[in-house]
Amino acid sequence: MREQMLKSILSDLNGASADIEASAIISADGLTMAALLPQEVDEDRVGAMAAAMLSLGERTARELARGGLEQVMVKGEHGYILMSHASPDAVLTVIARREAKLGLIFLDAKRAARSIAEIL
Repeated sequence: MREQMLKSILSDLNGASADIEASAIISADGLTMAALLPQEVDEDRVGAMAAAMLSLGERTARELARGGLEQVMVKGEHGYILMSHASPDAVLTVIARREAKLGLIFLDAKRAARSIAEIL
């Protein structure tokens, strides 16, 4: 039941903007809790990479005295990957198109993260 509620949040998030291509909720240890990813994308691989990136981001923010990590963003040739804490034990990962309006993506992701935190 919890997984269905989480998938519903992801579905709403993906539907909020045509610029969002996929999303997932990953546990702090890299396990996929819920995902709406393209069929060719390996959920386990996404989970492991998101956990590694967040861990590195947390350490970097701490070592460089930037405070607690809020999000990690990767910009590639074909778009963006945004990872942000949804709860102490979960990370929201959003994959967006290159043309995405990032301000709106950040706002939608923040709202989704709050909803996820209420469930977890």
